[in-house]
Amino acid sequence: MATPRFRSDEAALDAFYDDLSAQHLQPLWELQGLLTPVPRVRARPYRWRADDLAKLGRRAGDLVPVDRGGDRRVLAMSNPGLDGAPFISSTLWAAVQYLQPHESAPPHRHTPAALRFVLDGEGVYTLVDGDPISMARGDLVLTPSWTFHEHHNPGDVPMMWLDVLDLPMVAALDAVFFEPGAAPEGGPDTGLGVGLDAGSKTDRGPVLRSAAERRWGAGAGLVPADTSGLPAHSPLLVYRRRDTDAALDALLEVEDAADVTVRFRDPVRDRDVMPTMRCEMRRVLPGTTTRRERQTGTRVSAVLDGSGTVVLNGESFDLSPGDVFVVPSWCTQQLYARSRLDVFTTSDSPVLEALGLHRTERVDV
Repeated sequence: MATPRFRSDEAALDAFYDDLSAQHLQPLWELQGLLTPVPRVRARPYRWRADDLAKLGRRAGDLVPVDRGGDRRVLAMSNPGLDGAPFISSTLWAAVQYLQPHESAPPHRHTPAALRFVLDGEGVYTLVDGDPISMARGDLVLTPSWTFHEHHNPGDVPMMWLDVLDLPMVAALDAVFFEPGAAPEGGPDTGLGVGLDAGSKTDRGPVLRSAAERRWGAGAGLVPADTSGLPAHSPLLVYRRRDTDAALDALLEVEDAADVTVRFRDPVRDRDVMPTMRCEMRRVLPGTTTRRERQTGTRVSAVLDGSGTVVLNGESFDLSPGDVFVVPSWCTQQLYARSRLDVFTTSDSPVLEALGLHRTERVDV
C-alpha cells in the first residue's frame, strides 16, 4: 500500500507533502486519532451459541477430514468488528476443535501459546512434548509456546473443545514459527502415538495420570525441592475440574459471598499459567447480579454450567452451557445468574500488566 499523500492549497506545502509521500513519511500534524481519550476498539462484544457450535462442528466432522488443512479440524471465531479476520479480538484467537471417534490429529508445534478448555465430553487425550494428558469436561489443558502437541480420540463418540491462542499478538510481533513433526529429540517417549500421520486412527486405551500432574500437581503448596530449569510457563499442564470446583465451593463458604473467582496459577512461582494468557473460573449463585465493570485487554469467556445473562456495553446476551462470548477491551460487563453460573475466562492481562497498561474500573449504572 502506498504511503498516503496529503494535500494543501499552498503550492510549496503541497509539493512538500508530495516529497514526504515519495519517501514514505507522514506529517504528524495531519494525522488524526492516534491518541484517544479512551481505547478505540474495533472488536465487538459477541456471543457464539453452543447449539450452533455443536451442529457446525458435527457437519465439519462429516465433511472435512482432519488432514484437509492445518492438520486440525477447527472452526475459528471471527469477530464481526474485525473485517473478516479469523480472530476473536485483536490479541486473541478462539476456536472450537472437533475430533471424530478413533481419530488423531498429528503432532506439530508453533510459537503462539495455546490452551484447551473442555466444555463437554471426555475420552480424548493430548500429548504435550510426549506427556499424555487426558481431557474431560471442565479441565484446562495448556499447550505452551513451541511445545509439540497432538490429539487422540480412542473412544466411540466425537469430542469438541475450546481452543484459545495468543496468535494475533505473536503475529503482530512478527514472531510466528510453525513446525510439523514428532516430539523433540531426547524428549519423553510414552509410546502413545507420537508421530502419527495426519488423520490417522487410534484405538489406544485409557491414559494414565500425566507426568506433569505427578510431578507438579500434589497441591497444598507441595512441589519438588529442585525447581531449577523451569520454562517460562507453568510446569503443571492440566488443571482438573474437581480441584477447581472444590476451590470455588470453599471460597463461597469462607467469603460468605455469591460471586467468587479463582485464578489458575503456576504452582511453583505463583504467577499466571502462561506469560501471555490469564485463566480464571467464576461462580455466580442464582439470583445474583454482578457489579458492572470494565478493564483493558480482551476476555474470552465460556459457560461451563448454568444459565443467565451477560450485558456487554449495554447489549444483553442470554447464556447457556457451552456458549462462548468475547468481552473486548474497555467494554463494560455485568452478569446475572438464573441458575448457578460457572464461567471460564481467558484474558491477555499478563501482557498488559507487564507493560503497565492494565486498568480496571467499576462503572456505576
